Order: sequence, then C-alpha cells, then structure tokens
Amino acid sequence: MSEYRLRPIGRVRSPLKERHQAPHQGRPADVEAELIIEETVLRGLNGIQVGDKLFVLCWLHMADRKTLLVHPRGNTAIPKQGVFATRSPDRPNPIGLCLVDVLAVEGPVLKVRGLDAVDGTPVVDLKPYVSSLDT
Repeated sequence: MSEYRLRPIGRVRSPLKERHQAPHQGRPADVEAELIIEETVLRGLNGIQVGDKLFVLCWLHMADRKTLLVHPRGNTAIPKQGVFATRSPDRPNPIGLCLVDVLAVEGPVLKVRGLDAVDGTPVVDLKPYVSSLDT
C-alpha cells in the first residue's frame, strides 16, 4: 500500500492537557480552545468569520494505531466493535473530526468552542460546515 504525508497546518492550544481529560465528543462538552495556524497557510483563513462552524481535522498523535476493536464510548457493557464503526481515537490512521463554533479570528489564532482535542494536537485541515450539505 502507498503511504501519504500530511503536513500540519497548525496546532491546538487547549485547557485539556491529558488524553483522559478529553470528552468523548467535543460539542456537548463546550470546551473552548484555540487553533494556532501556521504562517505559511495563513491566507487560507480568508473568509472565516465569527459565528461560522468548521470541521477541524486533527492528527490524534496520542492514539494507538494498532487497535481495531473497542468498546463503543469506552463502555465495557457494550460488546466490542470495529473501530470503523465507532468514533474511537484509537485507529490505524488517527484522524479526528470535530465540528466547532468560531468565537474569534485574531491573525493566526482561531478561538473555537466544541473541540475535543488535547493541547498540542496537530491540525491537518479545516473545512466549512455547510448546513445544506452536512445535515
């Protein structure tokens, strides 16, 4: 199989410092964090405004890439399922997807609400939420 390289476009600055602190889903937890965007891609933020919703794709660098079966939501009362049937961060390619609300755009810093990634997590892409397509 081919391998592909990803280059982070930024990093997460978050009050969540350890993996166990991260909520199982970001939006319900209401965590506020910052996305610190690399200078080389800063022009790509043009058009992002306060009030927008964005999908943040992160590289879950603390994930176990060998895990293929998990108890959904960590609940051992639920039988194990394949990681592709769950939202487990442990998976062969640990790409996280989180829908966030943009609270502020200040140069290379996007302040957001609803992110479940820990401090230092690499950001690999941002995509706009488009209600007519994404609901």
